[in-house]
Amino acid sequence: MKGKGSQSLLYEDTSELVLRDVPDKTSYSIDELRDRVVVGDTFKILKKMPEESVDMVFIDPPYFLQLPKNKKLLRWKVRTEVEAVNDEWDKFSSFWEYDSFCSKLLEEARRVMKPSATIWVIATYHSIFRMGKLMQDLGFWILNDVIWVKNNPMPNWLGVRFTNATETLIWAARDKKAKKHTFNKVLAKEFGVGKVGANVWNIPICTGAERLKRSGGGKLHSTQKPVELLRRVLLTTTKEGDVVLDPVAGTGTTGYVASALKRHFVMVEINPVYIKGIEERFRHGRSLS
Repeated sequence: MKGKGSQSLLYEDTSELVLRDVPDKTSYSIDELRDRVVVGDTFKILKKMPEESVDMVFIDPPYFLQLPKNKKLLRWKVRTEVEAVNDEWDKFSSFWEYDSFCSKLLEEARRVMKPSATIWVIATYHSIFRMGKLMQDLGFWILNDVIWVKNNPMPNWLGVRFTNATETLIWAARDKKAKKHTFNKVLAKEFGVGKVGANVWNIPICTGAERLKRSGGGKLHSTQKPVELLRRVLLTTTKEGDVVLDPVAGTGTTGYVASALKRHFVMVEINPVYIKGIEERFRHGRSLS
């Protein structure tokens, strides 16, 4: 591995990157987890992490986007099928089951947050309002919502409602009394609208060479987030040397960007296909500059 936290992003030996959780391991120190992707059930792994050990959490949870059973999303004119989110990890039997999953994830994340830590949660209109309620019920103190405006959104095939061109990020402190959280107002102004650091970020969706692909073609992950989105999150709300946790890492964008920006990361992922994608990403990575 070359320079943890450096901007090279090059891991010559990704065996140093991946840590496979085992049942006999009952606890981890933060030193054991720093700059690692832990393979396993996120709920079991989070319980093994020490309390108040991370400086920031980024969660990109399932969105519960499933179409009704046996329904397909078709392009209106040519009637070809759209590659929609149809992954097992996004399937829930009810809103109750979905809320239970997200509440448990948020509760465990809150336990490992330092008193001054903050958390980011991203979702579409399908679930962001549920996430906000769950966060407030658990005691999080919402600092901001940030609107991600996609300047190249997915086409509006049916034309029966507004084109969905945004996602919402909730940024919150661990509780109402939390103080001394990191906020870089200079960069917030640079990224926002006008001169006030507005909570609107105009960023294209992940496409082209940045998009990880399956071996047979097509997207490796249905909802891979763009590097620029995580770059703004990390630069505005963390410092160099901070430890950033992503408990549902997917293709590893959070850790990938954290490493380039001289932050430490802890990522958790269970899907072996995504783990392989993360390894390839770090092995062949490049600077964000």
